Amino acid sequence: MKKAGIFAVIAASAGLVGAGAVLANSGPGRQGMNMTFEKLDADGNGEITQAEVDGLKAARFAAADANGDGALSLEELQAQGMKKAEQRAAGMLERHDANGDGVLSQDELPKPRRSGHMFERMDADGNGTISKQEFEEARNQMRSNGMGKHRPGQPEVTEPEQN
Repeated sequence: MKKAGIFAVIAASAGLVGAGAVLANSGPGRQGMNMTFEKLDADGNGEITQAEVDGLKAARFAAADANGDGALSLEELQAQGMKKAEQRAAGMLERHDANGDGVLSQDELPKPRRSGHMFERMDADGNGTISKQEFEEARNQMRSNGMGKHRPGQPEVTEPEQN
């Protein structure tokens, strides 16, 4: 049960982080499978205009702006994020609860697409362990590929010391 709680916190955090972006960028292609042509084609004429896309964005913003002041407070963003996280968590439970008991056991959790491959790539000498040097080299390689760029509040990557 603790694992389900941890997942809920992770999902809620992901939803919160994405809430502002979702509200600001709610055009076609941003809403994935939930966005339909019919929803975007507000006047039903068989064509989508920029005005219709802008209208959808404005409506989504207004729905999140609970007090109607024209701005999104932290509380409003959190509420929007929690709503999205709850929807994602419910969907995940529905998709992965193989035995239908209403909870996800560890064996029901989705496996990463390339499970184990990261460890193998980091273990450059193939000895079954990752040294500090292998770890730093892999991290620097990922960052040079645009993954895990430096973010404020995190230490900058430095070159590993050569002994």
